[in-house]
Amino acid sequence: MQGSTIDPTDNLVDTSVHSESVEAGHHHDNEHLRVFGLLTFLASESLMFGGLFVAYLVYRANAGVWPPEETEVELLVPSINTIILVSSSFVIHKGDTAIKKNDLAGMRLWYAVTAIMGIIFLGGQVYEYKTLGYGLTTNVFSNCFYVMTGFHGLHVFVGVLLILGVLWSSRRAGHYNADKHVDVEVAEIYWHFVDIIWIVLFTLLYILTLF
Repeated sequence: MQGSTIDPTDNLVDTSVHSESVEAGHHHDNEHLRVFGLLTFLASESLMFGGLFVAYLVYRANAGVWPPEETEVELLVPSINTIILVSSSFVIHKGDTAIKKNDLAGMRLWYAVTAIMGIIFLGGQVYEYKTLGYGLTTNVFSNCFYVMTGFHGLHVFVGVLLILGVLWSSRRAGHYNADKHVDVEVAEIYWHFVDIIWIVLFTLLYILTLF
């Protein structure tokens, strides 16, 4: 009776396929953990900003005149800054969409533009601070104003660093593609958070002071 022949390479092939499958599974698990970690961080930051917003509204409700006479609020620079920051959310989304289509050059372009817009926003904020005519300790309104806008500005700065980090990592061949782009998504999610917080701040500190 003729015996069956066993190819010794079969087990090697199976082991290799299994190893690749396990590696892919670990990679996706790590991606999910990183996104979850970011969302948890943003949730804690939302609570911190929420506390600042509530404190501001309490001070406003108990004040006779708000803002105090010596703290006049200018709208031109912050309005331009708002347009820049809100627009940058659409720009960074175009970069995320590009990498999902394996368009690395497109991702680099749109993320670079977003970083520039973020830097312009910070420059506008510094200019505003220099021309306001009142400081951190002038009164309760100015204290709230500088703390909230400064804290937000710090988050914008971190967001710019994240975007620049993505651009730096994209120099490595194959680091980002349609199947591997969690860092790109993390930077985008964070930037949208920064944008949303600014919209709330702009409404509280600038728009509502007109009424």
